[in-house]
Amino acid sequence: MALLLSETLALPGGPAPVQWRRSARARRVSLRIDPRAGAVVVTLPPRAARSAGLSLLMSHADWVAERLRALPGAVRFADGTEIPLAGALYRIRHMPAARGGAWISGQEIQVAGDAAFLARRVTDFLRAEAAHRLGELASGKAQAAGLKLRRVSVKDTRSRWGSCAPDGTLSFSWRLVMAPDFVQDYVAAHEVAHLRHMNHGARFWALVAELTPHRAAADAWLHRQGPQLLRIG
Repeated sequence: MALLLSETLALPGGPAPVQWRRSARARRVSLRIDPRAGAVVVTLPPRAARSAGLSLLMSHADWVAERLRALPGAVRFADGTEIPLAGALYRIRHMPAARGGAWISGQEIQVAGDAAFLARRVTDFLRAEAAHRLGELASGKAQAAGLKLRRVSVKDTRSRWGSCAPDGTLSFSWRLVMAPDFVQDYVAAHEVAHLRHMNHGARFWALVAELTPHRAAADAWLHRQGPQLLRIG
């Protein structure tokens, strides 16, 4: 999917950030809200004109305005900002004279070096934590279920918290490391269960239930709080 243009348009409900994308796989013009970008995304099929996207935007202007207003506020990685890690709040503390990237000290995530690199170093730290924590969770659950796990990777996904590839590779959003432990446990169990069942049938959900007791609570948490994770960083 190719990004064509990012702009702000004056819609009936007020100014709206709009991202225009073209997709070879799209069969119709569509709209969605991207929480991470805080924008409405208009996806065009290969031959669709911009006018078709504008028409859809205008006919759904109230929906777009309502969904954009409902987005949580953006939280940027900066000195003094509080961010969650495994559901607990940690304050980012810039340590310009220190060396060593970023690390946890008490209830702080301390970050060394030039302020210009602070956001990147916090992101790198959280990605590494996610790879470690989710990797251990997934490996333990795969072993318990007698399943072969090839490897675990972390990505910055926009629509899915995890995925399972046919070759046995599991991928997770690094942002899950900010969610409580029970949410991480459930998502790891969900993707490990896909190593046996590449569907969401009854046997898949039975295996998930064997691997974690947290399905209902984690689903509810992600529904309520998941969009906030996409607004951090």
